[in-house]
Amino acid sequence: MNNRIHYILLLLLLLWVQAATAQTGKRADASFSKTPFRKFAAKVEELYGCRMFFIEPSLDSVAVSATLKAATLPELLEAVTSGSGYHFAIDPDNNVFITTTPLKPLAANFFSPGGRTADTTRRQLQPQAVVVGSAKGGTAKNRATLAGYIRQRKNGESIGGAQIQVVGAGNSVLAANDGFYTLNLAPGRYTLRISSTGMQETELPVQVLGDGRLNFELDEQITSLRGVTVYSGRNTNLRTTQMGIEKLNIRTIKQLPALMGEVDVLRVVMALPGVSTIGEASTGINVRGGAASQNLMLYDGATIYNPAHLFGFFAAYNPDMVKGVDLYKSFVPEKYGGRLSAVLDVSTREGNRKQVSGNAGVGLLTSRVSLEGPLGSDKTTFLVGGRTTYSNWLLRQLPRGVYRNSAASFSDADLHLQHRIDDRNTLSLTGYFSQDDFRFNNDTNYAYGNRNVNLKWKRQFSNRLTGMFSGGLDRYGFDVGSQSNSVNGFALSFGITQLFLRSDFTYIPNNKHTLSFGLHTMRYKLQPGELVPQGKESLVAGRKIAAEQALESALYLGDQVTVNSKLSVNAGIRLSAFQYLGPRTVYRYVAGLPRSQNTVQDSAYYGRGKLVKNWMGPEFRFSARYSLNAQTSMKMGVNTLRQYLHMLSTSAAISPVDSWKLSDNHIRPQVGEQASLGIYRNTRNNVLELSVEAYYKRMRHFLDYKSGAVLVLNERVERDVVNTKGYAYGAELLVRKTTGKLNGWIAYTFSRSWLRLDDPIAGEQINRGKAYPADFDKPHNLNVVTNYRFSHRFSASANLVYNTGRPVTLPIGSFVLGGAQRLLYGDRNSHRIPDYFRTDLSFNVEGNHKVHQRTHNAWSFGVYNMLARRNVYSVYFVQEQNEIKGYQLSIFATAIPFVTFNIRF
Repeated sequence: MNNRIHYILLLLLLLWVQAATAQTGKRADASFSKTPFRKFAAKVEELYGCRMFFIEPSLDSVAVSATLKAATLPELLEAVTSGSGYHFAIDPDNNVFITTTPLKPLAANFFSPGGRTADTTRRQLQPQAVVVGSAKGGTAKNRATLAGYIRQRKNGESIGGAQIQVVGAGNSVLAANDGFYTLNLAPGRYTLRISSTGMQETELPVQVLGDGRLNFELDEQITSLRGVTVYSGRNTNLRTTQMGIEKLNIRTIKQLPALMGEVDVLRVVMALPGVSTIGEASTGINVRGGAASQNLMLYDGATIYNPAHLFGFFAAYNPDMVKGVDLYKSFVPEKYGGRLSAVLDVSTREGNRKQVSGNAGVGLLTSRVSLEGPLGSDKTTFLVGGRTTYSNWLLRQLPRGVYRNSAASFSDADLHLQHRIDDRNTLSLTGYFSQDDFRFNNDTNYAYGNRNVNLKWKRQFSNRLTGMFSGGLDRYGFDVGSQSNSVNGFALSFGITQLFLRSDFTYIPNNKHTLSFGLHTMRYKLQPGELVPQGKESLVAGRKIAAEQALESALYLGDQVTVNSKLSVNAGIRLSAFQYLGPRTVYRYVAGLPRSQNTVQDSAYYGRGKLVKNWMGPEFRFSARYSLNAQTSMKMGVNTLRQYLHMLSTSAAISPVDSWKLSDNHIRPQVGEQASLGIYRNTRNNVLELSVEAYYKRMRHFLDYKSGAVLVLNERVERDVVNTKGYAYGAELLVRKTTGKLNGWIAYTFSRSWLRLDDPIAGEQINRGKAYPADFDKPHNLNVVTNYRFSHRFSASANLVYNTGRPVTLPIGSFVLGGAQRLLYGDRNSHRIPDYFRTDLSFNVEGNHKVHQRTHNAWSFGVYNMLARRNVYSVYFVQEQNEIKGYQLSIFATAIPFVTFNIRF
């Protein structure tokens, strides 16, 4: 009986081996040329009727080139993997396993407890632990440093702000803006969890032997409408020490309704708590009671002096080039300086590393196009983009001739090149160009533009020490001219140029400390104004104001300390210095008297490059976070800041003819301090984020202007300006829903901003020396942003905005002087324009979501100012037939429909 059983088992074994041999013995012609491994695997499965299993991240960058005639499956796999460091094994069921180490014989139930998986679409084997580092020589300090990049699998772009968490250990780190992370661990086996907004969460077992590199590539998250999306670094808002910071990625930005259908980075920023604007069609932002000129606006490290296009209707940032936006309202990292209120840092994308692709959009007023991809190999990538407007056709449709004869246009262009020299060195070049031109009724022509070039070299000296070296040129200028009257033809110009060099370092000795330090220097050259006659008949006398020059430098050091699981501290110091340089003739005035021509005591001339005045001072940065529990944390922060540039403008908003003035021996640098306290709580499994922040801010040496001040072509500006001191206080409430069909946020801000004359030699008293509201003081601001996704193709967005009307100075009476009626004005900013209220609505219709198609199309249409409210921007008074009449000016007095067609290819 036993012999019969043995014979039957032997026969079954022979039949099984024969079947396996028949499967693996099938022959086919195979030809591949630089074929991505995923496509190679799909083709092999089709040719041989097998199933392939492999760890996708380890093979994603592998391309297969091979040509075989009548080859069996083992022959093909041997040809492909030979000498590559990869190994294969084929089980009796014709399943192919690709690994980086030789496979031992597989158990019958290796793949799952019940045998083969029923999920026929899954191609990823449960990964074995990835070995990092080497145990040779041991680890002297019994610690190892793990470092690398986190990128998108689809295009190879870095993912800034991604969270790397050690499962079960409770410690985590965040990747930098370029996707680079550093994690210190004791040698051993761990499971790492990587997560980021809009990306699939990934877990990977890691065996750490010593220092080493480990890169991750994440797939985009395909959201189930009935489910919950993957969280973006769970509890990130609770765990970080920084407060008063808002981070937005381009996905969030593109969800909001946009004026004229053009996605606008600054419009989204204005919907955040603590941020407001003077009025409609203004891209100058006021942050926590600060002036628009007190914000540092950065675009991939370049300074943008005027971020507005087309009278402020559009922002200067092309949305197709933007990767993300960081707004620092409270704790400003020590590497930033030179402004008193806030920092808006807009980062650009690196470009698709894997294939050439592009975006284009056509709207009623603007069109844009961008192209990106690798240059030769994935080591070098390019990203170019441009926008233009054809708004003149709209002006020609208006019935009144005064507008039909006007013109307005803008254009901008971006270039970003990046080259990865090796695993530790990367070069990048960014260029930005913008130009605006407009004319009103064939009269005065206005033109202004930004020019920026920035070269960066990133060097990773080790897994713990990283350096970024950058240098470049920023330039802003405007031109105003008119030849409508040949006798008065003129051209007026202004320009500011800055050359900069920066070196920034990050050193992470362990998971408890992150050190940042660096040195910055910047050379300013400012042309305050030049007037020249235009045309042979012009009687305008030419005039040129002497140029100004200065050197600003800073040295900084900061440390982010994790004291324990509940307490973290961020402390830093920045020492800044400003040298005002010649050539310059400096006047001295009689002490204690208002500066004027009559109080000039003497003058002194300083030659080219000679030091006229030196300003120097420390800036302190401190913030702390204490976790009350897993869902709640408290934060506090203190900042001191210095600003050496002053905007000269009588307008509350940024305008095309605003000029700038350097601090000198008469005009002191602006100095400010801010203290803030906040509490943060996440509820419903991190679906809802709630935060409340309160702040108090002081500032000194903010420039205000005397009555009748002359700011254009004024060689002695110090005679027409006065020093003021100010203070601002407020509270911000934010409720944000991050997941589900319905998401968005509600932001409410209470904010007051006051100024008081603080100049004993001003010669005049503003409001009799009492405090008065700043031009940008708007106590109540409410923004409601909602997005609702009906399906993968259809979604809707709504935006509701309410804020208090800004302060204005109004006449309180009239009198007759010289036979003409004159106005008697009340205290400065003692009245307000009516409150502002606006509702926007937009719908987005996307094409099908098939992966393998040449283009992906989408339509966006909606209504800006849906309720057609006549929101007041300003009030003004004119004399008509010996009678003074007041008028209100509205920018958009009706609903404005828009439609935009977008295409990705």
